[in-house]
Amino acid sequence: MKPCPRIYDRILKEHLGSLRQMAMISGPRQVGKTTTCREIADVYLNWDNGDDRALILKGPAAVAESAGVHKLKDSPSVILFDEIHKFGKWKQFLKGFFDTYSDHFRVLVTGSSRMDIYRRGGDSLMGRYFLYRMHPLTVGEIIRQDLPDADRILHGPHPIPDDEFSALLRYGGYPEPFIKRDIRFSRRWGMLRMQQLLREDVRDTTQIQQLGQLEILATLLSSRSGGQLIFSSLAKEILASVDTIRRWIQTLCRFQMGFLVRPWFKNVSRSLRKEPKWFLKDWSAIDDAGSRAETFIACHLLKAVEGWTDLGLGVFELRYLRDKRQREVDFAVIRDGKPWFLVEAKASDGPLSPSLQYFQQQLHTPHAFQIVLDADYIKADCFAKSGMPMIVPARTFLSQLL
Repeated sequence: MKPCPRIYDRILKEHLGSLRQMAMISGPRQVGKTTTCREIADVYLNWDNGDDRALILKGPAAVAESAGVHKLKDSPSVILFDEIHKFGKWKQFLKGFFDTYSDHFRVLVTGSSRMDIYRRGGDSLMGRYFLYRMHPLTVGEIIRQDLPDADRILHGPHPIPDDEFSALLRYGGYPEPFIKRDIRFSRRWGMLRMQQLLREDVRDTTQIQQLGQLEILATLLSSRSGGQLIFSSLAKEILASVDTIRRWIQTLCRFQMGFLVRPWFKNVSRSLRKEPKWFLKDWSAIDDAGSRAETFIACHLLKAVEGWTDLGLGVFELRYLRDKRQREVDFAVIRDGKPWFLVEAKASDGPLSPSLQYFQQQLHTPHAFQIVLDADYIKADCFAKSGMPMIVPARTFLSQLL
């Protein structure tokens, strides 16, 4: 099975060529972290391999010796530590290795989605790494792997082949099911991935004992992508406290089963401030056309805002808008603290949402788009004009993102 070219190849090569800090890559299970990094690394050490584990336990000097620290090279070697977060003293080890051998090696660190949890545990690596959050494939990454221009972070529009777009929508953006394109395989793959997340990742790294109730919550959330979360209602359904439901949902977010999009309320009169919206990271299992369309767009937008932020192009957030009169816009992309563009996601064409125009005028947002999933590609830059809402094909809009 031939791997998909990834934009993260470019991102990591640029990092390794210009920065001495370690590159720490986090992301969901099976998103392609190890595959991408192994293509770049000169030396690969996997904590799950008994020989590699024994070498790491001997300390930084032994690893450096084995990796050829005394050999003359024209540039620093790239060493990849995979699954090293399972080592109880992994941060201490990396700190010692980096402080001693950063002139001789460039370091990649990756593992399961738990890496992002473990990095929060302290600041012993502060200033020694940059984090890159890897996401599933998207329209923009399938058609190009160029890095965004610092002066204009948006790409120009570019068509995606119909079969590629259909496969992405049906099978999701995780590389293996996307490449294989077999519905039976995709179903089995998705079920196994969910079982591993709940029964291995959560069990092994948290103190949650009520795994049965957590699985019920995960099942409920799998059918509610794109919906607002009412924690009190979920608590009654699961027979758990509201605080417990909040903690469990945060756990599922950290293990990247899904993510929350919170309301933006600055300068929004009578806005809602508390209820977040929940989205799955894998839209392929969603049956409802409207929910799948909204989740598909949400995942593309999240990848863009996190990617732009990780690349140092600004501070970006993904939010949504809703007020007490039930006016709502699905998404608002915030750039350096100000609303940049609004997005309403639709599965098929229809009249322009009045809420889109209302919130654009209230927030003075340059751009507002109603994105139509089944519309044909149009070769036009949807960001070229501003000041009024536009109905835009998803194929056009998504091709301009990361």
